[in-house]
Amino acid sequence: MDYQEEQRNEIEALESIYCGEMEILSTEPFYSFAIPIKTEEYEAETDNGLSCRLEFTYTSEYPDKPLVVSIQDPENFEESSAEELTKHLIEQINENLGMVMVFTLVSAAQEWMNVQWDKIKLHREEYAALKLKEEEEAERKRFEGTRVTVETFLSWKEKFDEEMGHTKRKEMADREGKKLTGRELFMTDRTLDQSDLKFLDDGDAVKVDESLFQNLDDLDLEDDDDDEDDPDYEPNNSDNESA
Repeated sequence: MDYQEEQRNEIEALESIYCGEMEILSTEPFYSFAIPIKTEEYEAETDNGLSCRLEFTYTSEYPDKPLVVSIQDPENFEESSAEELTKHLIEQINENLGMVMVFTLVSAAQEWMNVQWDKIKLHREEYAALKLKEEEEAERKRFEGTRVTVETFLSWKEKFDEEMGHTKRKEMADREGKKLTGRELFMTDRTLDQSDLKFLDDGDAVKVDESLFQNLDDLDLEDDDDDEDDPDYEPNNSDNESA
């Protein structure tokens, strides 16, 4: 087999297929050339899509013996992806020995990159959804806060009393027979907490008619008991008659 003839014929076919994209790097001692590939969604200078350059170099007995292939300028590849793609291409080379195979290798690399990009997109979408869920949960907790119940309030007040020394002050006052002030009584008597909380829970409001307490000075109030105690007091006839 004329290996050099086989190689020249493949180069002509590849230049026709990848017109304007394929780049001849050298011709001696053997052809060396590069073909760029990318996924459909690739956008330069962004994190969208994957791209790289496949560099091929013929050997003296290609295609009966393997040619040399390498991955250059990988963009948006994940760690170790270039190495994985290289291994995938070597497997393809060994399966296609005996026939020209560059087009087959380029197609295999293109398909591999498309699959990898689909995996990357799925991973990004799952991460974004998880991040959004965590942010929404944190926001909900921030606005919800801690719900206050009778039990939680009493538990908090018990700890508060211990910290402020109210419980100890009440015990000392009991031992010394000291009368507590109203504030101290409230701060130490839990039954007052419960009654107040129950009052609040019932939701009943006490209304006072302020008009009942207006113009008290106009009322003619007499204290009969004081008059009877006066030694000069004499009952009048109307009192006897009424008696």
